[in-house]
Amino acid sequence: MARFNLEDYETVEERLRRAHEMYEDLRITTECVVAGVDGKWLFKAYVYLTAGDQANGLPKATGYASEAEGGPQSDWKAELGETSAIGRALSNMNLSGNRRASRQEMEKVVRSETRDYVAEASKLTDVGELRLLYAKAKAAGATADVLEKVKARGETLGSDS
Repeated sequence: MARFNLEDYETVEERLRRAHEMYEDLRITTECVVAGVDGKWLFKAYVYLTAGDQANGLPKATGYASEAEGGPQSDWKAELGETSAIGRALSNMNLSGNRRASRQEMEKVVRSETRDYVAEASKLTDVGELRLLYAKAKAAGATADVLEKVKARGETLGSDS
C-alpha cells in the first residue's frame, strides 16, 4: 500500500492545460535520449513559450524522465516516459501545483512498491537475471528484507551451479 495519497498530486494533463491557458503559443517537444539500453529508457521534454523561442532553440524549461522495462505497464514505456518528462519540464517552470512530482511519477512509485520482487526471483534460474532484478528492486526502493530475499535466491542458484 502506498505511503501517500495519489489524489494529492496533480496530473501532467492538468499542468499542461494550465500552461496552455497561460501561454497561448506554448510549444512542447520531446525526444527519446536512450532507447532500451540495458532495459532503460530516458526521455527529455522542452517547453517553449512561443514559436519564436522554439525556432531559436530557447526553451523556457526542460525535464527528463526515465522508464525501465518490466512491470505491469512496460508496454507503454515511451508514452509514460514522454508524459513524465513533460510533467518535469512544466514543474521546472513552476507549474507544479501543490507538489513537484506529478501523479504519473507517483504512480511509478506505487507500481514499484506493489511489484513482488521475491516472487519474480523465485521463478528465475539465471544468476545474471537475478542480479538485474536485484538492481531494479534496489533502484525502486525495495525494502532491505526484499533485497535480502532476492540476494539469498541468487546465492542458492550460485551454489547449485
